[in-house]
Amino acid sequence: MHRIARTTMLLLLLGLVAGACSPAGTTSADDGGGKATLTFLTFETPNLDAKYWDAAIARAEKKVPGVRIKKLVAPSADRTGYAKQLLGSGQFPDVMIAVSPSGFAESGQLAPFTDAELKSFTFPHSNPIGGKIYQLPYNTQPTPLVYYRKSIFRTAGIDAPPKTYRELLEDSATLKKAGVDPFVVGGGGKDSFAASYLWTALVGTDVYRKTPDWLAQRRAGKVKFTDPLFKNATGKFVGLVDKGYVDPSGLSRDYAATEKAFLGGKGAMYPMGGWFATAADQSPVKDDIGVFPFPTEDGSTVLPSYTGGGMSVSAKSTHVDLAKKFALAFNEDRQNLDAVVKSDGAIIAEKGYTPPRGMGPVYRATAEVYDSAVAADGVVNAFLVETGDDAMLPGTVDQSYSFAQDIIAGRKNADQVTKALDEAWAKADTE
Repeated sequence: MHRIARTTMLLLLLGLVAGACSPAGTTSADDGGGKATLTFLTFETPNLDAKYWDAAIARAEKKVPGVRIKKLVAPSADRTGYAKQLLGSGQFPDVMIAVSPSGFAESGQLAPFTDAELKSFTFPHSNPIGGKIYQLPYNTQPTPLVYYRKSIFRTAGIDAPPKTYRELLEDSATLKKAGVDPFVVGGGGKDSFAASYLWTALVGTDVYRKTPDWLAQRRAGKVKFTDPLFKNATGKFVGLVDKGYVDPSGLSRDYAATEKAFLGGKGAMYPMGGWFATAADQSPVKDDIGVFPFPTEDGSTVLPSYTGGGMSVSAKSTHVDLAKKFALAFNEDRQNLDAVVKSDGAIIAEKGYTPPRGMGPVYRATAEVYDSAVAADGVVNAFLVETGDDAMLPGTVDQSYSFAQDIIAGRKNADQVTKALDEAWAKADTE
């Protein structure tokens, strides 16, 4: 079902540069006091702020004697792009979290985890690259769900969230007639990924549901983005925009501003990952927020999800063993897990873990939707989020975000986007 992902020439070249800049290819060192200093690449969001990371790092440091952590923070949500920059300058971090291993792993930059090291995880072999695991699979993220404002639905005369795609279109028309933007979307500036979530949902319901290994088949050259199955799903995305159900002005908003817009009642529905539940539960309108899986044609449950997001370790670190111990300590510490659940709405994929008591109504509703999808065997991969053997080729994810922005802005239709995506894929496939 899986094929080994191709190594991009760019990362090979960057790897050579990194090796030339630093004997270890990373920034790990001894601090002179008998402790190994490891660099750790993180990111910051409204949910996962500096205070969260500092506390989590401190807890993991205590469990790994001889380690001192130097925190690096990606300047934007694109921590994978920043990791590439660090690799190119000879400063590739010893450990990193939520960085796509695709490309880095194939070019020998990451150390694989053993089965023994993965024994505590529920899905230990999620997102393999060449049959090996390069990122700890500690967190499941439904991406996206559809969050909605109950009061806005009621005011427009909508009694319940839609279950079929036809009902979604009918409800969207009702909301628009009532003067309400059906969908709140973002995707501006550094947060272009958010523009793609309606596309991710539609590929999940219309493509991956029918052909779960579709992207693996794309890697094998058996299907194309211009084929009817994928193009029709893309056409639905275009159709939502053409009908005026997606406000193109949202492209000027970054992630934080888009979240604020939805919580402020600027629209009825918000396609977003499960991590939004925490922000929702911290808001004054938490009891007014519901959640449902993106509707399918026949009303069955399909939920795109991704399990991974954990730590990866540089194969070129001078302290690979210590870096692995820190990575496992960070992702297995109970307090750290509770903290990411409370801060970021994580659904932890570790054996025996249960969420802390007192989680808010939106988190509980999110977890219930996920559990229902699992029970219905409706969980599929999340398009543009995959990182394993059946992931997009390196470089094509960022291009896809741009294409999603083009669709929302009305600059491209389904024919143009799928053709451009095939062309981008062909180019990436030869590099």
